[in-house]
Amino acid sequence: MKDRDPQPDASAGADADTPFETALVQLEAVVDRLERGDLELEEALAAFEQGVALTRRCAAQLETAEARIEVLMREGDAWIARPFEAGAGGARDSAGVSSDEEEDR
Repeated sequence: MKDRDPQPDASAGADADTPFETALVQLEAVVDRLERGDLELEEALAAFEQGVALTRRCAAQLETAEARIEVLMREGDAWIARPFEAGAGGARDSAGVSSDEEEDR
């Protein structure tokens, strides 16, 4: 085998301080490199490992963001902050009518 530079750490760019947008751009670059198909096996494996680490980092950041989302609900004259519930029907307006129900009116 020919001499080459050591492979980059598979977790490079996937640390906890990497902003989501940066990690996503890095992931897209890794995917582009892999799709070109011109990498040697070891380089492709290292790129794939880096892509997996970046994917996991992005997924974790999305889960954290989802947990922080709060939906404001109107109860009487007050707005109440409630945790976001993913997959829970359509959004409801101030009268408690979902956007789907609105279309049926």
